Amino acid sequence: MPPQRGTAKTVAYEDLKRAILTLERKPGSALEETELCELYGLSRTPLREVLQQLSGDGYVTLQLNRGARVSDMTHFTLRDFFLAAPLIYSAILRLAAQNATPVQIDELKAAQDAFREAMDTGGVTARALTNDRFHRITGRMAGNSYLMASLDRLLIDHTRIGMTFFRQTRGAKDERLKLASAQHDEMIAAIEDGDEDRAAELALEHWALSRDQIELFVMPPGLEAPLGQPPKLKSA
Repeated sequence: MPPQRGTAKTVAYEDLKRAILTLERKPGSALEETELCELYGLSRTPLREVLQQLSGDGYVTLQLNRGARVSDMTHFTLRDFFLAAPLIYSAILRLAAQNATPVQIDELKAAQDAFREAMDTGGVTARALTNDRFHRITGRMAGNSYLMASLDRLLIDHTRIGMTFFRQTRGAKDERLKLASAQHDEMIAAIEDGDEDRAAELALEHWALSRDQIELFVMPPGLEAPLGQPPKLKSA
């Protein structure tokens, strides 16, 4: 469980999660204990308890004699992410349609209201975090501890990639953002109706909408030349 509510440990735990999800803390970057102790007003022992919890949740990697680092995103981890995501998401939505309670459905509708507001007036961080909350609620609806653990880890990287998907844009990209919100509404309807086949289908459609955003995440803006293109040699 996360650190107890209302404590400095809770503040550190929640703030570090947010900073990691929104790329304020970059993938693979070091988490210096001295800096974090000063930032959150913690001594080393409670700070290390927070880092242990974040490590267990997949946000942080602890290395013997090398301290803590933000969980990395390499081409190896992203390959695994893109292979696993559609399987996990479709299974989660199928079970959500089977098991969701009226209270959870109301919670999901409230999360969608927050997401829609962020789409209209919020910045990229609000959009990414409200989207993350929406999908974590579907995980709780599914009621499967094994799938929930996998979903929680997937959503860390999905939200980090989402920091590119939810950038302010115009044109075709804007239409994709509107479609993402519309698909959330359809997911809610399918779950409320208990239509597990449609819910699983929507999960795959929603995944396909954001799948190609990996290119925006790994390619710097403005880099148009093919990677690895050798320079042309001048004639002698």
